[in-house]
This record gives sequence, structure tokens and C-alpha cells, in this order.
Amino acid sequence: MAYWMMKTEPGEFSFEDLVRDGKTVWDGVRNFQARNNLKAMKKGDRVLIYHSVTEKALAGIAEVSREHYPDPKDNPKQDWVVVDIIPVQPLKRRVTLAEIKADPRLADLPLIRQSRLSVMPLEQTDFDYLVKLSEK
Repeated sequence: MAYWMMKTEPGEFSFEDLVRDGKTVWDGVRNFQARNNLKAMKKGDRVLIYHSVTEKALAGIAEVSREHYPDPKDNPKQDWVVVDIIPVQPLKRRVTLAEIKADPRLADLPLIRQSRLSVMPLEQTDFDYLVKLSEK
């Protein structure tokens, strides 16, 4: 199993929307590095959902339910892909970007180093640590 973080604007699609809908197609990725990360995802991988722009906080845990396939909105080029995800659980408490930045243990987190990247890999230790932070 691999671990990931996906960023979304909560005004467009929030973790609560994912819970309400029960699943979603993760589309709209138009960055080659983020696309390659989508291609690397496997069914069952865990994903932290991060609310960007207004909230700037981790909101919940999701799971990849279908591996990458061509983005239906990208015809005919087929440069872009999507994955399907399902909700697992909300975090017990939102973990803010300020908290993450203030924690020296998380200084190398892709969210800090590549702040504009919308889909990023996480080490399992970082994933677990971020979930534990939400329990405090």
C-alpha cells in the first residue's frame, strides 16, 4: 500500500462532498508530475484529503477504489488521467497548514516543498504522523 495527499478547494469539492457522494472521480489534474502520481496509485492506497485555498487543512482519509484511466474530459489527446476514490473517515480534528509548517518533523513534506503540487506521495510514517496529529 502507498500513501498520498490530494489537494482540493473545499468550495469546489470538499471531503464532506466525498462522504455525501460516497465516491468521486478525481479529475481536473493538469500538471504532469501530479498526473504521474495519479498513474502510480493502486487500488487500496490511502489518501489524505487537504482543503486548499480557504481552509488550508487536512480534512479526511480516502482510498483509491479504481486505478488510473483516461480522463473523459481530455478527448482526443488522452494526456490526462483520473482515479476514483471513496471516503474512509474524516480526521478527528483538522490539521492546519500552520501546524504542519511549525512541525520540524514535517519540513520535507511535499506539501511544504512543492506547495503547488495537487497530488503528492507521502511516506507511511508521515501519513501516520499526520493522522496522529488530528487526534490531539
